[in-house]
Amino acid sequence: MTQRILIVEDEDAIANGLKFNFEQEGYEAIVQRDGPGTLRYIDEHHGEVDLVILDLMLPGMSGYEICRAIRERDTDLPIIVLSARTLSEDKAHAFDCGTDQYVTKPFALPELLSRVRNLLSRLKRHANTPPDPPPTALEEFAFDDVHVDFRSFEIRRGEELHRLTTMEMQLLRYFIENEGAVLARTQILRDVWSQNADVTTRTIDNFVMRLRKYIEADPANPEHLLSVRGTGYRFTAGEKHASD
Repeated sequence: MTQRILIVEDEDAIANGLKFNFEQEGYEAIVQRDGPGTLRYIDEHHGEVDLVILDLMLPGMSGYEICRAIRERDTDLPIIVLSARTLSEDKAHAFDCGTDQYVTKPFALPELLSRVRNLLSRLKRHANTPPDPPPTALEEFAFDDVHVDFRSFEIRRGEELHRLTTMEMQLLRYFIENEGAVLARTQILRDVWSQNADVTTRTIDNFVMRLRKYIEADPANPEHLLSVRGTGYRFTAGEKHASD
């Protein structure tokens, strides 16, 4: 089945150029030029979009808002932000909203095509795996007053419930699966963001700050997700239990 790419871009030259090149690569490419049209298309074609290319500066509804709305509908749909905004704050905000990768304009077409192929290949491998996880797969994890549900992408701490983005949950899973180990920032970049050259160690720090808000009673004085000066981070659960 031909994989479908949704291009969300209001500049005709860029949108048409992307559509042409994706179709030359054998993909089906659909163009939407604003947020409402994008979300309506995703709702009407649920499960039929394989990847989204998303501009940030759009009329009426920003790319950030669109990204968050997509994530509320689908936590796994790959999203690549394609934007002229180059500030680290813009990139951090985009990752906060749930994007998988961030490419700045002007961009090299071969690089973008490579990123698309990698994300879609990862999605295809995931789709070909059995729907039920193997018996050893970690589905839930609990420690202190925190309960993590990897299946629903939710964390409950006391009476508070938080829903995580795909990258937030992947990073938390990585920390939990490597409990007690000191993890260097470069190691985390390689293992969690293996395909994204635009992610920096500062991005990891931003994600860790958000995770602390979810799991720590006092995020300013963490007891579980600890900083290791000059290196990276170490996760310690203390009293815990994990279930398959």
